[in-house]
Amino acid sequence: MIRKFENSDTAEVMQLWLNGNLDAHPFIEKEYWQANFQEVEKQLLDAEVFVYEQDGQIKGFIGLMGNYIAGIFVDRNSRSTGIGQKLLDYVKDRHEALLLEVYQKNQRAIDFYRRQGFIISSEQVDEEADEIDLTMTWSRKKQ
Repeated sequence: MIRKFENSDTAEVMQLWLNGNLDAHPFIEKEYWQANFQEVEKQLLDAEVFVYEQDGQIKGFIGLMGNYIAGIFVDRNSRSTGIGQKLLDYVKDRHEALLLEVYQKNQRAIDFYRRQGFIISSEQVDEEADEIDLTMTWSRKKQ
């Protein structure tokens, strides 16, 4: 079930965030993610976050700031089971357009977003991580 984030979800969500970033970005030092942990934890309160809960455990979450997807994270043992797509479909139903950024080296994520109808609209360098970052966009097609 998908539901709105509650403050009591913070520890589980942040562990998913850290594990997800470490798994998806082996090309970035783990200290980078650890150094940003507290800042991201604070940003959770300003973001619109939805969690996917199953059997009393949070298996994934999606965070938005307006129409910007700050991230989709799924528990490593639950990946490729449709949770990410369900979370993305949930927010697509509520927005006319969405955008996100993904590292160019994260091909798995790029492929996932392309399958969901996102296109690459620009690329830039994330100077903090010293990596190429792609901006991907999606918009609802007019019927």
